[in-house]
Amino acid sequence: MRILLVGAGGVGTAAARIAVRRPFFEEFVVADYDPARAEAAVAGLAGSPGGERFRAAAVDASNPAAVTALLAEHRCDVLFNATDPRFVLPLFEAALAGGAHYLDMAMSLSRPHPERPYQECGVKLGDEQFARARAWEEAGRLALCGMGVEPGLSDVFARYAADELFDDIEEIGVRDGADLTVDGYDFAPSFSIWTTIEECLNPPVVFESGRGWYTTEPFSEPEVFDFPDGIGPVECVNVEHEEVLLIPRWVGARRVTFKYGLGQDFIEVLKTLHRLGLAATDPVTVGSAAGPVGVSPRDVVAACLPDPATLGDRMHGKTCAGTWVRGTKDGRPRQVYLYHVVDNTWSMREYGSQAVVWQTAVNPVVALELLAGGAWSGAGVLGPEALPPKPFLDLLTAYGSPWAMREETPAAQH
Repeated sequence: MRILLVGAGGVGTAAARIAVRRPFFEEFVVADYDPARAEAAVAGLAGSPGGERFRAAAVDASNPAAVTALLAEHRCDVLFNATDPRFVLPLFEAALAGGAHYLDMAMSLSRPHPERPYQECGVKLGDEQFARARAWEEAGRLALCGMGVEPGLSDVFARYAADELFDDIEEIGVRDGADLTVDGYDFAPSFSIWTTIEECLNPPVVFESGRGWYTTEPFSEPEVFDFPDGIGPVECVNVEHEEVLLIPRWVGARRVTFKYGLGQDFIEVLKTLHRLGLAATDPVTVGSAAGPVGVSPRDVVAACLPDPATLGDRMHGKTCAGTWVRGTKDGRPRQVYLYHVVDNTWSMREYGSQAVVWQTAVNPVVALELLAGGAWSGAGVLGPEALPPKPFLDLLTAYGSPWAMREETPAAQH
């Protein structure tokens, strides 16, 4: 396998650090709009066994022709997208044009319903990719979408629960929480603030059988979820996320939700950014020494905050991603929480990457190894739950980061 990774930020760099330890690929090209970032990611692997398989390159992710040319130059057969969701569609199309398979960790962006944004869906996450499914099928190529941690591992958990743990599923709820703190900062998101604003301020989507997908108010339906491994109770709220759009396509459940443990302080910051217009992406005109310039308010917010990838040395605690499932097995009620916890101390010591970006990065690398070995295969536009879960979960454990399962009781949830 020859891999083109586009995006040498925190997750892309972490993915390279994870992949260098694995023998399943021949060449791994790390490309970024900023060539210095790509070069730094590759230079960090110098001297590591297998590090000679890595190359740095410069490419503009918004230019499909340039990306397709880079795929051809290095004879890459898969494009691994580690950019933010703005660049999903050009990279998705570049991979198809270049005859390559494709993998991303977030899907094409949504657009709220113009009249009823908090009741009805407009353009849903991933709609524009699924609209191209036939072209991918006819090309015999696979676009594996939403293959990070959430979406990604959470979807694998949903499929595993349906295959192995339940006869009938009433509800699947992805629940994400952490007890992470960052020394020296009152507000320092552990993941891309651009993506965080997008998913937290858009209308959250809920799926119910008989009703289909519908939307609700941001931060709605708060519940306290007790996270494992010492993290403890965290208030979680509805947030727009791909799992709700992916899981019902392949897994039978009467209700699917995604709730994120943000905390009230974080929620208030996001609401304030929205009220001030600083969550917007359309450029506004700002005066400068060189004259008027157009800048995106959200890009300004991102530029004013620390790069999440650089916070590992100041960060403490654990992050937990998981999927809670309620239904019946052998005629008896059952609830389980399938989860994956990463301790920041461990990920920094072992890989030099903070916990959230490492947890996101490990899953696409596992998926690439399964594709390289043939344990996963397919054509078209697929989510992780369309593929067999056990090979993935076994290989994740072999990477030294095991998953776990907790039998639940109703008192543990609300």
